[in-house]
Amino acid sequence: MEKELKLVPILTTEQIQEKVTELAQKITEEYQDYFPLMVGILKGCFIFAADLLRQLEFPYEVDFLGTSSYGDSTTSSGVVKLTKDLDFNVENRHVLLIEDIVDTGLTLHYLCDILKRREPLSVNIVALVEKDIPRTVDLPVKYIGFKVPNVYVAGYGLDWKEQFRGLPYIAQVIE
Repeated sequence: MEKELKLVPILTTEQIQEKVTELAQKITEEYQDYFPLMVGILKGCFIFAADLLRQLEFPYEVDFLGTSSYGDSTTSSGVVKLTKDLDFNVENRHVLLIEDIVDTGLTLHYLCDILKRREPLSVNIVALVEKDIPRTVDLPVKYIGFKVPNVYVAGYGLDWKEQFRGLPYIAQVIE
């Protein structure tokens, strides 16, 4: 017998859109004089990245990195795998990683280590959501949209076992 799920909205569509606009304005102020590489972290970033990138008011290039640390589980395995590498060279470029959620920080730490060895001018992170938990690794998360409690969330690109990515809001998933 399958467990019944409950989705409890914690961030509305309107709140998210307002925050994306605010983040885009801050990023535009900082990056407008550069030609940065905007790197989405798949899969969860795709909705956030699309909404954010459409609001930026400067030229940039877009690429994606794919990672896996969850598999089909709801908890991280602690082992990060690179499933898609960049198509662009980052040497002497400003790089902004676009992430859906930061929790342990292990995935982003792993990616930042890989990218820094490729000698970019800078690597920074914009994350829509950050879980309110202590991180064990130091990360350059320059822009954070929302802090949420340490609960499982889905929607707006975030998934629960590959489900609910298409919700226009973010909800807590309760099993």
